[in-house]
Amino acid sequence: MNAELSTSLQSATSATDAKTTRLWLFSPRVDLFAFLGSATVSLLALWIGARLGVLNDDSPDWIWIPFVLLIDVAHVYATAFRVYFDTDELKRRPLLYCSVPIAGYAIGVALYSEGGLFFWRALAYLAVFHFVRQQYGWVALYRVRLNERDVWGKLIDSFAIYSATIYPLVYWHAHLPRRFWWFLKDDFSSVPIAFARVLWPVYISALLLYAARSLYRLIVHAKVNPGKDIVVTTTALCWYAGIVAFNSDYAFTVTNVVIHGVPYLVLVYWYASLRRASAVRSYRILARGPILFLLTLWLMAYVEEMFWDRGVWHDRSWLFGSAWNLESLKIWLVPLLALPQLTHYMLDGFIWRRKNNPNFTLV
Repeated sequence: MNAELSTSLQSATSATDAKTTRLWLFSPRVDLFAFLGSATVSLLALWIGARLGVLNDDSPDWIWIPFVLLIDVAHVYATAFRVYFDTDELKRRPLLYCSVPIAGYAIGVALYSEGGLFFWRALAYLAVFHFVRQQYGWVALYRVRLNERDVWGKLIDSFAIYSATIYPLVYWHAHLPRRFWWFLKDDFSSVPIAFARVLWPVYISALLLYAARSLYRLIVHAKVNPGKDIVVTTTALCWYAGIVAFNSDYAFTVTNVVIHGVPYLVLVYWYASLRRASAVRSYRILARGPILFLLTLWLMAYVEEMFWDRGVWHDRSWLFGSAWNLESLKIWLVPLLALPQLTHYMLDGFIWRRKNNPNFTLV
């Protein structure tokens, strides 16, 4: 009898654990760290900046290093663990994975030859598209995870996440110049302020509709999707705070970078951990644990930023060394240094789509 009771309790516990796990992309702890934790860090950094009186200044180095160098730049190189370090994946679609950087560099040089601002504006809008689509991607993954297939639910979810990202961007474009920019000053073109005013009630309606549907599902059907709710809520909160509520480079940096880069790093490491057993030896070594994984990315990020700083920006000689005189080579150098970003932006639209990646799994 005791053995039967023990077996029943174990079965019930296993079933409960399995049901709980199915609510999340990775696990309750990892999902909360990636999405809720990253947003909490962003808002905490915003509060610290206000307390220290640097909220209306450019991002200081003690923010730039962990947020931009170690998260934003590093997460770009995480794509290598999904593609270029994985020989099996690289062999699966060699034309795509080789043609994207080659074509990207050629297009980059062509754009830069028309003027630096022309190049940076094109890259900025590609980056914006990438950032918006990533937030939608998380929502889509959570819908798949919980097998949410209703058409109206998809429309409401899409309406909410796109409104949460697009309205702040339209507000930004309608209130130029701002004290911050995506890459360089004037890399966005202005639009009439009426665009933002018209979109404001749409933005509010989308978020209220999403909240109402989530409450209805909870109260009437006892159904929840906490991960999706966290993504939509934190996206709306951080994008509004960083772009609309504050006119500050510091505020934009801390609210923009963390909620974008940290979940992506978690996703790639989780995937790399699952791939490690069947991968080549070098991949198994680099993906053995989070420390070596991050150190690899941080090293590549530092090398890239060293070339940027010494060859182009000349801002942080204390960290990267003295400037190089490469002015005559910028037409070739700038598109080359931007190539990892461009490749990341382009490939991200292919490598996580389940229908085109039969081997992609998070379990």
